[in-house]
Amino acid sequence: MPPVARFRSVVLDCPDPRALADFYAAVLGGRPDAEDGEDDWFVLRVPGGPRIAFQRVEGYTPPEWPRADHNPQQFHLDLDGGATWAEIDAAHERVLALGARPLDLEDREKKDFQVYADPAGHPFCLCRIDHP
Repeated sequence: MPPVARFRSVVLDCPDPRALADFYAAVLGGRPDAEDGEDDWFVLRVPGGPRIAFQRVEGYTPPEWPRADHNPQQFHLDLDGGATWAEIDAAHERVLALGARPLDLEDREKKDFQVYADPAGHPFCLCRIDHP
């Protein structure tokens, strides 16, 4: 059976789409562009990866990780941070310098990931991925 649709993009709500697009461009590569000259909608085409869009939302409230009772996480991004903990540690320093904040750095040997919030508060994980 053929698919119903093709994946186009993930869209993140945020208070400042340009700033959040710049953050993810620094983390993932690519260059964000305003679509149709709009400053409320930016698109990042990740090299060899997905398209991520960022849209301005007035009164934006970030997710409250890990709570799900008041303002749930909604979704998160899993990012391949490298195959070793040394690579994850280097990625950790870089995302912090870009404005991320740690949410959960506990038990990384058991979980193989660390959880952060981007500058708008969306959770994302730096995952340790074995590369064959």
